[in-house]
Amino acid sequence: MKEELEKVLKQKIVVDTRSSWIYIGILEQVTSGCVVLSEVDVHDSGELRTTKELYVLDSKNTGIKSNRQLVYVNLDYIVSFSKLEDVKNF
Repeated sequence: MKEELEKVLKQKIVVDTRSSWIYIGILEQVTSGCVVLSEVDVHDSGELRTTKELYVLDSKNTGIKSNRQLVYVNLDYIVSFSKLEDVKNF
C-alpha cells in the first residue's frame, strides 16, 4: 500500500481505517510506518447520524472541515484510501 499512497502525494485523500474513524486531508508524506496528513478532518463516523459514505461525499462537495493541522496515521491501521476527487455522487 505504501507505493500506491506515494502516487497521490500532495493530493486530498480519504483514509478508511479498521475502526469507525476516517481521515480526510492532504497526503504530505508516507513513511515506513505511517502516513502524514495535513489540514485534516479527523472524524469518528460512529457518532454520525448519516453513513460514512454520505459524510465523505459532503466533504467532497463542501470542502474538508479541517480540525487538525497535522495527523500521523499508522499504516497497519489503514484499510483503504482514495483520492477525494474520486468519490462518486450517488
